[in-house]
Amino acid sequence: MADEPTRPGRYDYRPWEFWSAATEEERAEQLDHQRRLAAGGGEVELAERVFVSPWAGVSTDRLRMGERSYIGAHAVVADDVTMGRDCTLNPYSTARGRIRLGDGVRVGAHTSLLGFNHSFAPDRPVHRQPLTSAGIVIGDDVWIGSHVVVVDGVTIGDHCVIGAGAVVTKDLPPWSVAAGNPARRLRDRRDAPASAPPRSADALDVRLERFAVRAREQAPDLLARCRDGDGWTDRPGADRTVRAVCDAVEISDLLLGAPPPGSDGAELAERLRSLQDPDTGLVPEYGAGPPSLADDTAMYHILSVGYALDLLGSRFAHPVRAVQDLAPTDLVDRLDGLPWRTGAWRSGHWVDGVGTAVLRDLDGFGLRAPAAEALFGWLLSRADPGHGLWGAPGAGDRWRQPVNGFYRASRGTFAQFGLPLPYPERTVDTVLAHSRDRAFFGPDRGDACDVLDVIHPLWLCARQTGHRIAEGRDWARGQLERLLGRWQDGAGFSFALEPGGRAPHVPGLQGTEMWLAIAWLLADHLGVAEALGYRPRGVHRPDPARHGLG
Repeated sequence: MADEPTRPGRYDYRPWEFWSAATEEERAEQLDHQRRLAAGGGEVELAERVFVSPWAGVSTDRLRMGERSYIGAHAVVADDVTMGRDCTLNPYSTARGRIRLGDGVRVGAHTSLLGFNHSFAPDRPVHRQPLTSAGIVIGDDVWIGSHVVVVDGVTIGDHCVIGAGAVVTKDLPPWSVAAGNPARRLRDRRDAPASAPPRSADALDVRLERFAVRAREQAPDLLARCRDGDGWTDRPGADRTVRAVCDAVEISDLLLGAPPPGSDGAELAERLRSLQDPDTGLVPEYGAGPPSLADDTAMYHILSVGYALDLLGSRFAHPVRAVQDLAPTDLVDRLDGLPWRTGAWRSGHWVDGVGTAVLRDLDGFGLRAPAAEALFGWLLSRADPGHGLWGAPGAGDRWRQPVNGFYRASRGTFAQFGLPLPYPERTVDTVLAHSRDRAFFGPDRGDACDVLDVIHPLWLCARQTGHRIAEGRDWARGQLERLLGRWQDGAGFSFALEPGGRAPHVPGLQGTEMWLAIAWLLADHLGVAEALGYRPRGVHRPDPARHGLG
């Protein structure tokens, strides 16, 4: 038998292709793996032509799999799981507790079927509470999208479809189409047209699926390309930077669901934690002097290092004292002194760092910054009711600075804390006007910052208003079409997207991390993000990190 693979392969991520395309040697290896599972303890019944990725975490008292059922890479399958015929637990999914799947059940990537629960009576700590398990029952012909959570005790009837990101807390009758948190029944699936045309190979969602598979397959190589000892560079030949480490963590989490290959997550987290200055709580660049609130790089590291630590299961070692110690009057003076009319991007960058520091101190240390309310009060009172942004257009770059600054300022505040924007319709008008500026956008132009700074406000405003949404979707489709043709094999995306000799045109970690997140935002604005099979969880996460300041 050949040596065990050093990383997941194609069939681990697309297990349904295995029995039609695998070599005899690969089939023999899979059958050996199944025999080892059956001999490892517990009750294991595997029908013909099933596939269980060696990279899945299978630890069951009882596992039953019907014919042509599959478990993908990095899935977690534990306790008592029964799968009927033609079922798939896609990569990174979880099935724990007492789980019963009928025939023809598809469970999307990153979805959790949690057939158990803790009691949480106040008489003892949660970790000492008894476990309960009513179990989860899922009928025949059910499609559960990516990033869904199904909680213990739920029954999902035959022929249901559950939209991506739903949290299913109650039973759903047969033929339900459901979505949301908590999930609610939207309609009867039989109300859809009796027959839908087959998907074309050129359909956008099909091409997104192909792109995501390609990116996952090449993720280990593009990360290794920028590896420099125990650190990373943005691209080969560049200097090692703290951001490059964080970008590597984000890319690996997004595409592989794990720390970068060859890295120990806990060790990497400790190295990042050790970079924090204990006095200010800021993280300087390698070799730089003491950080301060005037240090643009240190301000961005509040975002990049903080979220990288989240993804590694850790957090900052110290509060961000530089923000925690700001009095409300001092913060307002600093905000008033920022160059909003001439440098709105840099001003928004500073607000983004401050807002994220408020979040880190609240969530990590239970410390509420005295100036937190002053920050949001200033932003609400200074937003221009005519165009929705902060700052003003310039003679040279017109709306570019205010739009870019709006993205940064709103990302670290309203978006990150799940709060409504002050003037969403006027913001959409202004951002769409900027998106038509041919100096910055076109078939061969629009770097990662410029495109992100348009799509995120459009996507965020669409959570509050449908104002001119069709125009925003047309723009998003054009950018997504452009993006899909710019991936460079084994290297990823360049920041500028178009290839060339200068640094922004060379593929690297920053460009790859940003464009992967941008691809999700563009696709989600068009309603096809599920085809990518991933959802950003770091700096560019779409979900609020916290709801409000309470």
